[in-house]
Amino acid sequence: MHTAVSIAMILISVVLILVVLMQSKGSGFSGAFGGSSSSIYRTRRGLEKTLYQFTIGLAIAFVAIAILADILL
Repeated sequence: MHTAVSIAMILISVVLILVVLMQSKGSGFSGAFGGSSSSIYRTRRGLEKTLYQFTIGLAIAFVAIAILADILL
């Protein structure tokens, strides 16, 4: 059981990293530190919205599996 949880955690981690990297679209450092004010008032649509929701779901799954792995140890 411990091996299955570890493998699931690794897979979710890799997919989560890939999804987060697909979301960034060249905003650079100015957007990361609040320099881009136009991104604050935008609405996510289409694929961007789907990726955002998928990222949230993966993050929740990652936390749940991390808690499960902690309980099993």
